[in-house]
Amino acid sequence: MRKLWIAIAIILLFTVLAGCSGAKGNVVVGAKDYTEQHILGNILALLIENNTDIEVTLKVDLGSGMIFAGMLADTLDIYIDYTGTIYANHLKYYDSHSDYSEAASGDVIFEITKRALMEDYGILMLDRLGFNNTYAIVVRADTAAEFNLRTISDLAKISSDLIFGGGNEILNRSDGIPTMKIRYDMSFRAEVVLNGNVRYYAIAEDDVQVIEAFSTDGMLLEHSLVVLEDDKQFFPPYQAVPIIRDEIAQMHPEIVDEVNKLVGIMSDDVMRSLNYKVDVLGLEPRDVAEEFLRENNLIN
Repeated sequence: MRKLWIAIAIILLFTVLAGCSGAKGNVVVGAKDYTEQHILGNILALLIENNTDIEVTLKVDLGSGMIFAGMLADTLDIYIDYTGTIYANHLKYYDSHSDYSEAASGDVIFEITKRALMEDYGILMLDRLGFNNTYAIVVRADTAAEFNLRTISDLAKISSDLIFGGGNEILNRSDGIPTMKIRYDMSFRAEVVLNGNVRYYAIAEDDVQVIEAFSTDGMLLEHSLVVLEDDKQFFPPYQAVPIIRDEIAQMHPEIVDEVNKLVGIMSDDVMRSLNYKVDVLGLEPRDVAEEFLRENNLIN
């Protein structure tokens, strides 16, 4: 598996991320391709830049597979991921044939992913930051009222008449829609790719009737949307965790010390508020990250 990821990394990342990752006095921070990750990437970068002598390069807009491949290829050093993503997508504990009959708890998933990352890949997973950005299946309030929708099981009864809109990842990942449809014995009239906040405008215009969301999305505060209960507990916990190459952690223990300061001051509500400032108020992710760090006395 490691050889496969490295091969992918060579193809996808060589020209994008080539640089001095791991060099003395320099680290490369990664972030995925959506608002929350842009904010988190900047939080990490600013913490390290302001409180250590280490030079930071921030690489954003990386897909989930690409960013993990970058860690394995040593072209990235640290980023914030989610336990469910690591467990299901990177470590492949779930696959498209899983019946999900034994849903693991958040603590179990954390321990499994922490151990496997270190043993298999030499990646150190730090403590959970304090928020759970799990997938959510969302409909408009009027749709929920018309069809009496409260749970995903309720949705399954009428899903064949509705159009689903979601990002590339949820439409293809083993912990996404393909396996969710098996678990809930459901299908949609159509499934369309809608990345980022486009999906919120699409559901507002009734171009789609069901979308994916993340539980910490700021746009949930802006629209009258109903999050359906995952009554069969399909989606695993997606607790935010920093992961860092162990080589870098050993070389620069001060990075670990700085990142650990984030534990306990972040929550679902805090992350949702930060996302809201970017997605709805139009602030820049770096400015939002800097304000958050200053308010919590983490940088001067």
